[in-house]
This record gives sequence, structure tokens and C-alpha cells, in this order.
Amino acid sequence: METSKFFPIVETQDEGYQKTFKNCAELVPTLPRSKGWWLDELFQYQGFWMSSFPIRGSMLINDHFKPRPTDIIVATSPKCGTTWLRALVFSIINRASFDFNDHPLRKLNPQELVLLFEGHIHKDGSTSFLDELPSPRLLSTHIPYSLFPKRMTDDTSACRFVYICRDPKDVLVSKWHFSNKLRPKEVPPLSLEEAFDLFCKGVSHYGPFWDHVLGYWKASVESPKKVLFLTYEDVKKEPLGCVRKVAEFLGVPFSQEEENRKTVEEIVKLCSFESLSNLDVNKSVAKRSERPVSNSDFFRKGEVGDWVNHLSPEMVEKMNQITEQKLQGIGYNFH
Repeated sequence: METSKFFPIVETQDEGYQKTFKNCAELVPTLPRSKGWWLDELFQYQGFWMSSFPIRGSMLINDHFKPRPTDIIVATSPKCGTTWLRALVFSIINRASFDFNDHPLRKLNPQELVLLFEGHIHKDGSTSFLDELPSPRLLSTHIPYSLFPKRMTDDTSACRFVYICRDPKDVLVSKWHFSNKLRPKEVPPLSLEEAFDLFCKGVSHYGPFWDHVLGYWKASVESPKKVLFLTYEDVKKEPLGCVRKVAEFLGVPFSQEEENRKTVEEIVKLCSFESLSNLDVNKSVAKRSERPVSNSDFFRKGEVGDWVNHLSPEMVEKMNQITEQKLQGIGYNFH
């Protein structure tokens, strides 16, 4: 039984899991730390700032997870289009199983259909929950690419990652709004200036943001059959082409018959921000103890360039300079 102040109590009979829990509980208090964006603390773990929960998830994945060749991991830095990407990949993979008029996305939030990898790796104290999922297993993650075990990332593994990034200025604004939704009402809101300072220093969940992007970008160049790299801006500009690209990458391209039936267009329509945000299930403001975020909290505007309504010229200049310095040569210019 684990009783660390950083984690809820977990009971497990598995000695291997007990060892990982113990190692994590002993490690976290020794790590560099910073205040979080709501009431959490962030710890610097292997070069990235993370809360204690995903650190443990990452350690459990490395110690215990057994990947399958058919596993598909939807990966993002937070607030880069995670909810949309989960919906999209789920729809592509399962397009033959459901009618678009009676689709699971109309009844369930994408967070419930594509589970967070690091959150469910230790459900009930073992990997049994993930082990029982049918293939292909579709999971989502915010974990940086370098933190996954080599048995998932080397060329001998057929496990595939679909990654999406976004203009860091929009990421900052979206994350700032999202964080203030999670802060208790009795706690003063996080100012944009403080959020900007933390973000630029790399102190944000799974950050530095630019290192997160760079890890997946390099992997996509070195192993293009293993990692597909997308940008939110490209998807908004050319949604049909991006959907076809994802399907091709996953080995399930659209047939001519599907093209004739406008299946690609149906998926784009179903998974659009406008469609998902207007569904009753995603308008819900109810919160649960295991996930203190409501479905509606995952949807705000979904616009490209909303940062112009929030950031000062000085902020924009500094952010652009950091981005140019960190991501030079990768082929993407966000401004």
C-alpha cells in the first residue's frame, strides 16, 4: 500500500508494481520543483516539467507495459488539439463499425473513448485494464517521446504515434484559460503575465513545449512509418487531406467506394470543433471525482490565431524569438 503525500493510496498485490510505486514515491520529493498552473506542483523529470501523477505513469509504462504491434498512440502537448485528434483517429479506425448518425462521439466525450495512457496504466494497481483492451488499442498521451521505452520507439516495434502540435502562442492562451477553469473559486486566477513567464521558462505541464515538439518531430523524420507529425494549423486549413494522411499512415486508407460515399467528409464534419462542441455530451459542466474537469472545459474556441486578442506586441516578439531559436530547421513557421 502506497501512502506518499504526492499520490493517492494504491493497493496492489503485484510486487513489480509495488517496487515501481516505491521508487517513484522516493524519487519525486528529490526532484526540482515549481508551482503549477492551478494548485498542483510541477517536478522536473528527465528534462521535462510534469506533475507527480504522469511521472508515475511514465515509470510504470517503462517498467511494465507490453506494447503490441497494432498499438496506436495519439500524442500531443496539452492544449494542441488533443480532444479533436482523439475523435479523429477513433473515427478513422472504427469507421466500419458505426453509423455516423448513431456514432459513439455523439454520446461520449473523446476523452472517454480514447483513454489517457499515463492515467490508466495503473488503474486498479496493474496493467490488466490495458491488457484486456482489444486490438488495435488506441490510447492518448502527453508524455514526451524520449520518455517512452525503446521497445515502443525503436524500429523493431510497429507501435505507431500520431502527433499534433500548434502555434505556441495559441497553446499558451488556451492553457491559461483552461488552467483558470481548474483553479478553485477561492483561489485568485492565474494572470496572463504569470502564465506567459512560466511558459517561456518551459515550466508548463509536460514542457518545455518546444522540446516536446522537437522530440516528436525528430522521431517523425528518423522513423516516418512510426511517427506522423501534424500541425493544428494544417489540419484546420486542409482537413480532408489530413484525414486521408492519417488513414494512410495507419494502414487503413480510404477505398474508392468510401470516397464515393463521402466518408472522409463525414468524418471531418463529425469531428469538427463546431460539431463536437455543440453536442449535448460536450456541453456538460458536471465534474467527477476521478476527473475534476467537465466535458465543456475541453472546448473553448478552437481558432487559429486567437492569441492576437490576448498577447501584447512584446509578448509576441519574445515568443516568436524563442520559437525560432528552438525550432529552427524543422520546416514550420507559426507566424
